[in-house]
Amino acid sequence: MHLMMRFLGFLFAVGAILFIVGAVAVTAVIWHYSKDLPEYSQLQDYEPPVMTRVHAADGSLVAEYAKERRLYIPIQAVPKRVIDAFISAEDKNFYEHGGVDITSIIRAAVTNIENYGKRRPQGASTITQQVAKNFLVGSETSYHRKIKEALLALRIERAYSKDKILELYLNEIYLGLGAYGIAAASLIYYDKSVHELTLSEAAYLAALPKAPTSLHPFRQRDRALERRNWVIDRMVENGYAAAKDSERAKREPLNVTPRPTGAHIYAAEYFAEEVRREVYDRYGEKKLYEGGLSVRATLNPKLQEIAKKALSDGLVRFDENYGWRGPVNHIELAGDWGAKLADVRALSDIPWKLALVLETTDQSARIGLQPPRERSGELSKEREVGTLPFDGMKWAKWAAGPNKGKPLKSVKQVVEPGDVIYVEPLTAKDGIRLAGQWRLRQVPEVEGAIAAMDPWTGRVLALVGGFSFDDSQFNRATQALRQPGSSFKPFVYASALDNGYTPSTVVMDAPVEINQGPGLPMWRPENYSKQFYGPQTLRFGIEQSRNVMTVRLAQDVGMPLIAEYSKRFGVYDDLLPVLSMALGAGETTLLRMLAGYSIFDNGGRRIKPTLIDRIQDRYGRTIYRHDDRECKGCDAAQWANQLEPTLIDRRPQVLDPMTAYQVTSMLEGVVQRGTGTKLREVGRPVAGKTGTTNDEKDVWFIGYTPDMVVGVYLGYDRPRTLGRGVTGGHYAAPIVADFMKVALEGKPAQPFRVPPGIKLIRINAKTGLRAQAGDEKVILEAFKPGTQPSDTYSVIGLTDEQGRPFGGGGISPESDRAVGRGLGGLW
Repeated sequence: MHLMMRFLGFLFAVGAILFIVGAVAVTAVIWHYSKDLPEYSQLQDYEPPVMTRVHAADGSLVAEYAKERRLYIPIQAVPKRVIDAFISAEDKNFYEHGGVDITSIIRAAVTNIENYGKRRPQGASTITQQVAKNFLVGSETSYHRKIKEALLALRIERAYSKDKILELYLNEIYLGLGAYGIAAASLIYYDKSVHELTLSEAAYLAALPKAPTSLHPFRQRDRALERRNWVIDRMVENGYAAAKDSERAKREPLNVTPRPTGAHIYAAEYFAEEVRREVYDRYGEKKLYEGGLSVRATLNPKLQEIAKKALSDGLVRFDENYGWRGPVNHIELAGDWGAKLADVRALSDIPWKLALVLETTDQSARIGLQPPRERSGELSKEREVGTLPFDGMKWAKWAAGPNKGKPLKSVKQVVEPGDVIYVEPLTAKDGIRLAGQWRLRQVPEVEGAIAAMDPWTGRVLALVGGFSFDDSQFNRATQALRQPGSSFKPFVYASALDNGYTPSTVVMDAPVEINQGPGLPMWRPENYSKQFYGPQTLRFGIEQSRNVMTVRLAQDVGMPLIAEYSKRFGVYDDLLPVLSMALGAGETTLLRMLAGYSIFDNGGRRIKPTLIDRIQDRYGRTIYRHDDRECKGCDAAQWANQLEPTLIDRRPQVLDPMTAYQVTSMLEGVVQRGTGTKLREVGRPVAGKTGTTNDEKDVWFIGYTPDMVVGVYLGYDRPRTLGRGVTGGHYAAPIVADFMKVALEGKPAQPFRVPPGIKLIRINAKTGLRAQAGDEKVILEAFKPGTQPSDTYSVIGLTDEQGRPFGGGGISPESDRAVGRGLGGLW
């Protein structure tokens, strides 16, 4: 008995010593690893990288920009079903342990001993430990890191609530397909918010943190389903889901529908990229890709699609007039033609399909369409074929080579087996698609841009910078510096009207020589028609786009003044004050031209074009707003019979409202009887101006209604002639007309607003004098007070027999020198 007691005492002493040694060792280990632990208090102020999202004016998503696609969501906004799924999959004792789950550690240790050398060691990390790993210690596979992770987890549990820890975890984890955090994953995998996730969807997302690549929804579908169903079973086991619901959920397919990463609105790529550039320039790269900005763009998605179609149709219409340039590619037909055709890159943002010519006859070709790819990335095994009839390629006369311009009599003249071509469905005259039949297409060489703007605010409603963003990201609406040609003339006329001239002022349309200075030849400007019409009114000069009249007017007004007005209008920053610039020889952009024309439309106020209405930071604070008008009375707490709120507009008035209306009235004449008559088919008041540059290198049309300005420019990226006889009225104006007809459909026609003080007087359209009984062409002309026409007129550019200009005494309409008798026949 005595020996037994001594033995037990010995064991107790040994145990005590071992306990003390173990405690000291554990304390030493804790001290060793604690002394250089990261500071966990940074979690309190943690701001994860969050993607910037751009929304259109109607709230629809335009684009997302991020290095890590993440949306931060507070734990209060995470549905219980989603929390239950992640707790069941990752840490079922999350709400019971203090940061480290001893039971899980023992279970993992036993498993690792059994599988030593056979497979990767199994972890037993709690959600808190994963937070410590993801935020503070990294993902190195070692016991040193695990010890640090556990120590940090214990400290984090003492410092933060379970909800805070779970919030950090659910927003930080990587879930595959580029998604970080549960909110982004819900959108990327299922295109829905977390509140809309079903039981099976929440379970699949909860299964992903362990190995998102190994559970890929397409490449590893079976493993993904198995792991998802395992999570559902754990939810039932933990009491988070009913057995009946779980069985139904396990029978469901994954139903993953990946969200696109580019522009989310069809045809909005140029617009989205311009917004991205502006945000980048304004706030920098880090703020753009990690700052979680919410950008409300000015984009109208419906108008954007209309603009895309109008521009594309116009470019194709022009291009097909010049014939067929040949196939996209040529491949051998031996073997699987579908696989070979799939390797040919097709433009992703045009409504056409790539096709391979399989056989040809005189009247048709059998074609195979490029097969699509499955969501898994594998090529579809189905092969779709169709017919390309002769009627679908009648336009395709060869543009070059030995067969250039030869009449087409056979399909074989155009394509041959092995040719890779673009096609689109062939439709009958009534618009009904002809089943299995296709039309030949080619990507146009000519380029261009279209933009639509609100003239009162500068908000860009639609913008397309080229035929295909996939083919060229160069934005021709904002980046292309081109000569506007005659579309600049309204600014010359506005300068004159704002300084004493009237729409009925008469200018001589006759040959003129301009001395350009020592060593330079005389400049002899010409009209496009090569004809001269003698004395004519300013209205006639702009309606018929008379170059010589514009030069004479600019000479009389003075180019320094016109240069100043062009700067006021925002068209140029520093226009060279030489007379050729009056004909649009300086370079500018389409968007700047629209801003200038907006001033005519809105009564003379300068506006700044914008693609962005508002930008908010990640906390919802507005950090940028385009509309800086002050709303007086909008901050009233309640209604107390006070005056209604008023907007105080401090934007500069750069043009007399009456001058702006006079220009608008004259530009309405361009549409009614001038170079822009194509716009008459819009069926409502439209003002506008055509533009064609030297050698027909660029063609323009800028048109506007009382509440919208639309502009189009066409030209080659490497400037060269578009062809003899090509004008803005023939090719640019129809695109604007096509856009306006659809964009304004169903909206009531509105006349242009007439400012107070304007006098509308009946005048003789030929002479610019007051209308008399028996006059045939009589119009209402807009005059400022005190500038009404008299019975005599002066002619700018008129000289006597010695070449001296007449004085200001006025000339009778009956004077031979004024060519009064022959004036009517020259209109």
